[in-house]
Amino acid sequence: LVRFFEARCGRLYGFRFRDIIDDRSTAPGRDIAPTDQVIGIGDGAQTVFPLIKRYGDNERRIYKPVTGTARVAIDGIEVHDAVINMGQGDIRLPAPPPIGATVTAGFLFDVPVRFDSDRLETSLEAFGAGRAGSVPIIEILG
Repeated sequence: LVRFFEARCGRLYGFRFRDIIDDRSTAPGRDIAPTDQVIGIGDGAQTVFPLIKRYGDNERRIYKPVTGTARVAIDGIEVHDAVINMGQGDIRLPAPPPIGATVTAGFLFDVPVRFDSDRLETSLEAFGAGRAGSVPIIEILG
């Protein structure tokens, strides 16, 4: 942990974090399906759709999907030739979906975070063994 913290220069550099309670487009422990989340409605022109996860009336933009996990569907039919921009969380379809078509996606995701401190509190318990207290991290937005 200390080496990882130092490699990120405290809070200077961000990193990907897997939140095991909220790391997928569906409920925890469920398999991903291409129909998990509505990410857009076809207008006959748009081909790029951002990954989104909805929580009731709120939504969260997903910037860090996990490689090889994104699945996409148009009106419930899985599309296998979509291109996923792994660094930005966008889905590019080879052609615009028809007007009114529902574009959905399922995916695993990481959260872009950084340490929220420039100091890491540690204590040495025994030779070669130590303990870190609280290690606060915060999400990096957009």
